This record gives sequence, C-alpha cells and structure tokens, in this order.
Amino acid sequence: MLDKKTPHTVNVLTNYGAFDIRLDVADSPCTTSSFAALVRQRFFDGTHFHRIVPGFVIQGGDPTGTGRGGPGYTVVDVPPKNSLYTEGVVAMAKGQAEPPGTAGSQFFVVTGVNAGLPPDYAILGVVTKGLKVVEKIGKPGNPTTEQPTKRVVVLHMVVT
Repeated sequence: MLDKKTPHTVNVLTNYGAFDIRLDVADSPCTTSSFAALVRQRFFDGTHFHRIVPGFVIQGGDPTGTGRGGPGYTVVDVPPKNSLYTEGVVAMAKGQAEPPGTAGSQFFVVTGVNAGLPPDYAILGVVTKGLKVVEKIGKPGNPTTEQPTKRVVVLHMVVT
C-alpha cells in the first residue's frame, strides 16, 4: 500500500505530450496502490486511449484496446458519496454489473466541465500538470461511436 502521508504522482507520457496525476491515496488506497504497482510493471506502456468522447472523457488502460481488458484482477474502493467527476478528475472505469468503486486497470480522465456521473467510480486522482495535453487528447474522438479518430499512445508512465 502507498503511504497516505506521502504525495504520489504518476507522470503519463503520450505521443501527444505529458500530464501528471496526483494520486488520491486517502480516498482510494487499494486503487492507487494497484495502479502504482501496474505502472511500475510497465503495464500501461504501449497501450492507447481506446475511448475518446469530446467534451466528456478520455479512457485508457486496456491492454487489449477493446474496452474489455484488464490486469486479471479487481480491487474496490467505494468512492465518497459526494464525489464529483469534474474536469481533470481521474477515475477508474468499471462494468455496469460491477459494484461501485470496482477497479482494474482502465481509467478515464474527465475533459468536460462536469461529466455528471454518479459516485460509482473509484477516484484515482486529479491532473495537476498538463491539462492542456489532456484536452488535446480529448479532441480526436467520434462523439457517436466514442472511438478515437487518431491513435493516442501511452509511451511510458512513472510513479514519483
């Protein structure tokens, strides 16, 4: 488990530029620790954002690129009831049938002012640097199919 007293940041380097995520260890200790472990294993390197919905979210973390892949396990951190998914918030994607707070490896970054989602998604953290890069990644998506129109690749992630 990550130390709650120490700030932890994940630097995400993509072919569109870099952004930083400050991990929310206090609200999501299992989720952030799992994510950090996957980053250290280079799990995300070479994956791409498989879902891009302009003005809503960008989603990645699926090694298969299909939206159905993951690390082979899940953890659960039920998010606070007052959780808001506003611009720059990073949370974990989950299937509809999975309980609130379930997390594997797929994550999304909110690119709209407010995604208007219920508090069902474990909070990974918030973008603290590179929000313009996130906004740039959020543009090449088809709003109807939610598919990217250009390939956005995660080149490397590092936990600091």
